[in-house]
Amino acid sequence: MQQNLNNYKSLLVTVEQHIATVTLNRPEIRNAFNDEMIAELTDAFKSLGADDAVRVIVLAAAGKAFCAGADLNWMRAMADYSYEENLADADKLAQMLKTIYECPKPTIAAIQGDVYAGGMGLVAVCDVAIAVRIANFCLSEVRLGLAPATISPYVIRALGARASQRYFLSAEVFDAKKARQLGFIHERVSEEWLDEAVAAFCAKVVKNSPEAVKTCKRLLHEVAGAAITDELIADTVKGIADIRSSEQGKEGVQAFLQKRQPNWLVAE
Repeated sequence: MQQNLNNYKSLLVTVEQHIATVTLNRPEIRNAFNDEMIAELTDAFKSLGADDAVRVIVLAAAGKAFCAGADLNWMRAMADYSYEENLADADKLAQMLKTIYECPKPTIAAIQGDVYAGGMGLVAVCDVAIAVRIANFCLSEVRLGLAPATISPYVIRALGARASQRYFLSAEVFDAKKARQLGFIHERVSEEWLDEAVAAFCAKVVKNSPEAVKTCKRLLHEVAGAAITDELIADTVKGIADIRSSEQGKEGVQAFLQKRQPNWLVAE
């Protein structure tokens, strides 16, 4: 059964068989974002992240481009902002990125077209990125006298520090093949196979324990790049003890030993 949650002006949101799809829906301006879209993305990911019926979230886009970054009309308005107004505005973007990055549900970027500037941040905050072969990528901010500051914590993690040095400074366009080589995206596929590739990955995630997946997301954020200290080791020891003694941890082991499906796969 498909559920439509169309209370937004710049997004389309659907939920079907535990898979939510959030679609950027401003194709006439290449899905460039403004304050309204930022607020709606924040709200959508908070709501879906708290919904037990949702196990994975796909971030997709309508039209030929995935996201061109900031809306030019919005940028024109920002030119007249005071410093304090710019701080408040940038904080809303930062909170939106943080909300998607910290969403307890796995997030997949389904990239059907070009990704520029702030759109790179949207891809970087998702756990997995699958792009069509014709997609191009660009951190274009320096061409406009700006810097990709707000998206930088996420883009540098996803792209790598060394590659980021090149593309932050040059604003070069790179294609999906290069993005795959750099690890910024996980798969590149033909246009006609994008939906199938995304659906196949989502199907794998939905089969897994929701609590275990949530725990893995938290582990990835806490452990990646962290120094291996006694405190970190203690945290990971506690983590495995907690998940082993959890309801789903016990159910998963028992299901394996009894050669049956775990209860999170039972049809609802």
